[in-house]
Amino acid sequence: MAKSTSAVVRLNHPERRPARSPLSIVPACELDRQDSESRKHLGDTSMLSEAVDRTLHAMIARATLGLSPAAMFEAWSDWAVHFATSPGKQFRIGEKAVRKIARFQRYALMRAWLQSQEERCIEPLSQDRRFDGDGWKSPPYDLLHQAFLLQQQWWWNVTTGVRGVTPQHERVMSFAARQILDMCSPANFPATNPDVVKRVWETAGLNFFRGAWNWFEDAQHLLAGTTARKPEGFEVGRNLATTPGKVVLRNRLIELIQYEPTTETVYPEPVLITPAWIMKYYILDLGPDNSLVRYLLDQGFTVFIISWVNPTRNDRDLGMSDYLELGQMAALDRVQAITGAQRVHACGYCLGGTLLTIAAAAMARDGDERLASVTLLAAQVDFTEPGELMLFINESQVTFLEDMMWEQGYLDSGQMAGAFQLLRSNDLIWSRVVRDYLMGERSEQTDLMAWNADATRMPYRMHSEYLRQLFLENRLATGRYEVGDAMVAVSDIRIPVFAVGTETDHVAPWRSVHKVHLLFDADVTFVLTSGGHNAGIVSEPGHPRRRFRSLTTSRDLPYQDPDDWLQDAELHDGSWWPAWTGWLAGLSGPRTDPPKSTGPDVADAPGAYVLQP
Repeated sequence: MAKSTSAVVRLNHPERRPARSPLSIVPACELDRQDSESRKHLGDTSMLSEAVDRTLHAMIARATLGLSPAAMFEAWSDWAVHFATSPGKQFRIGEKAVRKIARFQRYALMRAWLQSQEERCIEPLSQDRRFDGDGWKSPPYDLLHQAFLLQQQWWWNVTTGVRGVTPQHERVMSFAARQILDMCSPANFPATNPDVVKRVWETAGLNFFRGAWNWFEDAQHLLAGTTARKPEGFEVGRNLATTPGKVVLRNRLIELIQYEPTTETVYPEPVLITPAWIMKYYILDLGPDNSLVRYLLDQGFTVFIISWVNPTRNDRDLGMSDYLELGQMAALDRVQAITGAQRVHACGYCLGGTLLTIAAAAMARDGDERLASVTLLAAQVDFTEPGELMLFINESQVTFLEDMMWEQGYLDSGQMAGAFQLLRSNDLIWSRVVRDYLMGERSEQTDLMAWNADATRMPYRMHSEYLRQLFLENRLATGRYEVGDAMVAVSDIRIPVFAVGTETDHVAPWRSVHKVHLLFDADVTFVLTSGGHNAGIVSEPGHPRRRFRSLTTSRDLPYQDPDDWLQDAELHDGSWWPAWTGWLAGLSGPRTDPPKSTGPDVADAPGAYVLQP
């Protein structure tokens, strides 16, 4: 007993207790509290560090027009390392340089010394109109622009064809070299541009005073937060978007406009148009003479069009699912409720066409047969070849854009315009600099220019989802895009499809649009029209120098690649609009009395959303 008691005493004596871990003397509840506080501290630190990084990236983005320096450096390092370890390529480049110098020397000798009418040793690209004037054919300007074009071609050879460089990095390097060279073009400097020199003599130098005033006006607009001088004399509701109609639905995201019929009878299937949310809808309703909406009405169709809200910081969390439900599907429901039509002709323009395709695929998956046809105007479904826009789409670039949008809650129209202008810097930047600041002129203002200066913003969440899921991961074309609780497949769409591509489109290249033949399990009528992304669509009958090719391919026929399609498609002069309305009429029922609106109208067209700054 004594031994036992002694043992108890020893164990209870503070100095004789066994050594214990510091944690073992802390109650469990205290451990949980400390762990929770530790996690909270780490979480707060992580959020703070992420906010610092994103804020810095957003600041850099303002100075780089949204271009990621990391993405550019990645492309340069890929090219530089492979080029440095390719002595054969370097030898060929040196050989090309020697041959070009020899060719230029021969041309200069024949022109300068012998006064020979020697043909130019290099011709500009078909889209390059900088050197079309007669002044460029006379010395010394002929030598200046020929040397520049030879150098431009040589740098293209330097930045392309280097083994091991990824295709995107090669395109980025070629693009960057072109931008730098375009800045140095002899057309951009007063002393080396014969047209500017001639204007100086004609105006006694007053063109520079007018140019300085033009620059001052543009600088004022830039400081005021706008990227361009808006054309004067154009106003929405007065001479733009004047087709009579009513706003028959308004929610957080859209206004739905129903237009008044212009014919005594109409086809029973209405036309629902979904424009891109990056643009104001009235590009399809500019003026009475070039309004696609008015043309459809005159052909006997009941027309509805979606007008998107111009998002603000408060709309940052609107996602692709919101644009689908509150936009496309809400509009479709309202169109049917008003008209009583069993089926609807759906048309999507640009991003609106992509959204329409997602909706049509989800409807096909769910057995929803309310669509009579799908029309896609300059709209992409497969994003593996999206043209030069892909220069700005990779993980680094998307993350950079996300950080810029994260800070302000949206992607601003000016930030988008910078990237689009770089794609066509000759036409959209440098030619304007020469015309406005060196020649002292202002280009004639048009309704299309007024619309182009009236762009919209895009919410943070939606644009991030769009860039990642569609551009970066190409989920829609590969059956990995989720709507609701299940994936959708474009191949489920089996209703007739009418797709329009434009020849000089930099946003949705026509060869990419042509992939509807691969993706849709449907009869496809494909039209390739002259013009670009906007001018090719706004191509009213009577527009000069318009043409288009068209070919209908049955779902049972073998696939034709774009080159084979181009050989077989029939060439037509004039506008493609009559071909489209004829196609729609062939898929419509007998004409009947126009439908009457059911329920109260919200407002008169053009509505309130299109007027939002």
